[in-house]
Amino acid sequence: MPSILVFLTILWTLNSVSGSAPQSALVTHLPGFDGTLPSKHYAGYVNITGESGKNLFYYFVESEGNPAKGPVVLWLNGGPGCSSFDGFVYEHGPFNFEAAKESGALPKLHLNPYSWSKVSSTIYLDSPAGVGLSYSDNTEDYSTGDLKTASDTHTFLLKWFELYPEFLSNPFFIAGESYAGVYVPTLASEVAKGIDAGVKPIINLKGYMVGNGVTDTVFDGNALVPFAHGMGLISDDLFQEVNSACQGTYWNPINESCESKLSKVDKGLDDLNIYDILEPCYHSPSTLNIVNDNNRLPSSFRQLGETVRPLPVRKRMFGRSWPVRAPVKAGRVPTWPELGLGTGEVPCTDDEVATAWLNNEAVRSAIHAQPKNVAGSWDLCTSKINYYHDAGSMIKYHKNLTTTGYRALIFSGDHDMCVPFTGSEAWTRSMGYQVIDEWRPWFFNEQVAGYTQGYANNLTFLTIKGAGHTVPEYKPQEALAFYSRWLAGSRV
Repeated sequence: MPSILVFLTILWTLNSVSGSAPQSALVTHLPGFDGTLPSKHYAGYVNITGESGKNLFYYFVESEGNPAKGPVVLWLNGGPGCSSFDGFVYEHGPFNFEAAKESGALPKLHLNPYSWSKVSSTIYLDSPAGVGLSYSDNTEDYSTGDLKTASDTHTFLLKWFELYPEFLSNPFFIAGESYAGVYVPTLASEVAKGIDAGVKPIINLKGYMVGNGVTDTVFDGNALVPFAHGMGLISDDLFQEVNSACQGTYWNPINESCESKLSKVDKGLDDLNIYDILEPCYHSPSTLNIVNDNNRLPSSFRQLGETVRPLPVRKRMFGRSWPVRAPVKAGRVPTWPELGLGTGEVPCTDDEVATAWLNNEAVRSAIHAQPKNVAGSWDLCTSKINYYHDAGSMIKYHKNLTTTGYRALIFSGDHDMCVPFTGSEAWTRSMGYQVIDEWRPWFFNEQVAGYTQGYANNLTFLTIKGAGHTVPEYKPQEALAFYSRWLAGSRV
């Protein structure tokens, strides 16, 4: 009899592993989706400053595999000022979104076979306050920077794990892309310091990953010209001229000749899609209309970067005003709408599907988000925040974290011109770690999917062949492959 009681106790424990999660946050249905959710979803706010103040919105997707023991990953999009629903809707969330066929109708949601929830539980967080569905009762909170954002997000995590204590023992990772190249290491550093100081609850941080991430003024700023030359976008003659005039320093022109040659480079790149040089580029609403009629595109464009995907990748436009050479330096960082096309649009993005869905009040009610009269309209990237880059180069953060024992994956879509892989490859090499896995191809479906190099201290650099700035959007199958292998500690 005792053995039966033990068995029943174990069985009850297994069946109630999610019992501690706040049931008020449980998502029971989603407008636009007719099926059964593939796993449990939770969403809501965590107030990090008391009864009023900053309210950070999260959407939590339990793993479809083993939520009780599998990894938990915090996902952050960049900007600064961009919502992590970018990742949820367009990249690796549990659904593919199909645009509505009628004006005013909601998009249709279909299960995403390449969702990262196949192998991990994922927290999509809108951060800092003022971004996406997150808001504050005090507008002064919309003035922030790298260090404050990291501190606030650490506070969020501590409070989140108090709400979901059943996940405290799970391996925890922090991930993000673009300006999250700053968000991720600064947050990981805050979490690591909290662990060392015994701050409770103690988070089981194992590592972090950054995709096409902003890292360092010099390395990022010097990356574009070698990338453009290597991709055949500028001639050998122009490359030699600009290299001679600038003496290898492209981010900060040292003389008028250097400035003149760099302007010539910029002019030659004007008509390209900055996020993926393989994709078509649209410059005006009249030209953009061909997005809705894919058959009118040249067949060569229709096949570029093609991968098996039930719904098309979001089209991206390139506005000529985007400063392709400008690295992020200390001081106030312009938000992406401020770098846009002059019409309030975010450069290079078409976010109509996400905007329609997340500004629908029935959707907001279903995901426990405040209505627009409280949290404001959802925008992919906001100009609401006043953001300062006050953390400097991320290289010192990466060194501290990796030498402490945390695993790091730096991945890069190799056709992104916004944060080119040439800069990421250079700064990872500059860390000075011993190469323990020499540059080699990695494979998916018996085909070369990219290249990787492994270093001591659990640092890995990896490229994804044919992918742009938001890797899972362009190469969803390959992204799930390297993501699941790296989380499992396997050889990519």
